[in-house]
Amino acid sequence: MFRSEINAGLLKSSVDTVSVLVDECKVRLDEEGLSIKAVDPANVGMVELDIPAESFESYEADDELLGLNLVRFEDIVGMANKGDTIVMELDEETRKLTIRIDGLRYTLSLIDPDSIHQEPNVPDLDLPGDIDVAGRELRRGVKAAGMVSDHMAFGVSEQSSDGASTGSTDVSDDGTFYMRAEGDTDDVRVDLGEDDLISLDTGGEEAESLFSLDYLDSMAKAIPNDAAVAVEVGDDYPVKMNFELAGGDAHVTYLLAPRIENE
Repeated sequence: MFRSEINAGLLKSSVDTVSVLVDECKVRLDEEGLSIKAVDPANVGMVELDIPAESFESYEADDELLGLNLVRFEDIVGMANKGDTIVMELDEETRKLTIRIDGLRYTLSLIDPDSIHQEPNVPDLDLPGDIDVAGRELRRGVKAAGMVSDHMAFGVSEQSSDGASTGSTDVSDDGTFYMRAEGDTDDVRVDLGEDDLISLDTGGEEAESLFSLDYLDSMAKAIPNDAAVAVEVGDDYPVKMNFELAGGDAHVTYLLAPRIENE
């Protein structure tokens, strides 16, 4: 069985974090809450979403595994106002999901979970660079990089770069998290020192990885401006980004594989 009531704003923002990568996914429901693990068709980007039971206005669930068409589900949820309550209930006989928003009642057909891409295993990465950065700063860097290139680098250095590289010497000498992109004619770089970040730990190492901007841009748009994003980076390793929605009512993890350039 499954029946729940949830704030529309929370459900919308949660679904957005998944739909930037996939059009359909498996949804796991149990007494602990709702969880989704999905990887895009190219196996480049991965997302993990958890909405604990206490984040719902009401929640009842046995162990269920649903296959969800996110495109149709987003269209339905998008008809709700931010402060509305969305009621969802699974019909165990028809295996359809009933969604109610005020006077609106929509019956959504589900997908056979076996027909959906297998859920990924989240790798346990021990990466040297550990940064906590505001969502707005991350989005700003990604947006700037998109003006000059289709890929960008995340990196950490123990020392700030010189003024000739960054255009500014006002960067922490204790370490820097940087985002940079190089185009055919123009370059862009954003350096954030300890004073610009929530926290910074370079692990005593310098590291940099290159990523596709298509993926980073989609992920960044789903991250709230006021979110504290825990970013973990290594040298030619995937980047891991963790953040919360609605003050901790949902937790999201993104993992993005690096783009390795041939020498």
